[in-house]
Amino acid sequence: MTQISTKNTPDSQLFTLLPAELIAAVNQIEQANNWQDKYRQIMLLGQQLPKLPDHLKQEDAQVKGCESQAWLYHHQQNGQHFYLADSDARIVKGLIAILLVANQGKTTEQITQFDVHHCFDSLGLSGQLSPSRTNGLAALASAIKHYAQGNIT
Repeated sequence: MTQISTKNTPDSQLFTLLPAELIAAVNQIEQANNWQDKYRQIMLLGQQLPKLPDHLKQEDAQVKGCESQAWLYHHQQNGQHFYLADSDARIVKGLIAILLVANQGKTTEQITQFDVHHCFDSLGLSGQLSPSRTNGLAALASAIKHYAQGNIT
């Protein structure tokens, strides 16, 4: 993974806790009865995630290993980690939102202990995603952990 350029880094004020509506939307995925309903909820979740401005969709902010384009930025403040992320694919953007809900505003220790497979098992999503989506999701979760551990600046 490469370091993010500082010429177009998001303003630190953009890194905030996520809205309660986004958190509630993740809970609705768990309550959906079948894969079609879960998929629809993920797509709706992606629509709720704020879009990154085009000038921040830089190659050096892209998460490698994703089939779709995905961008991730990190900011640490008072021992908490905050992320901004986006994707050009709606389903990936919804999956990113799930990861952000699980990790936004958390400590390094909490993020290090986060298990993406357990998270998606509890939401009933394991086995439903294609291998390429699963690999991309793992790459995003790994990037979030690397940022929290200070491996990426």
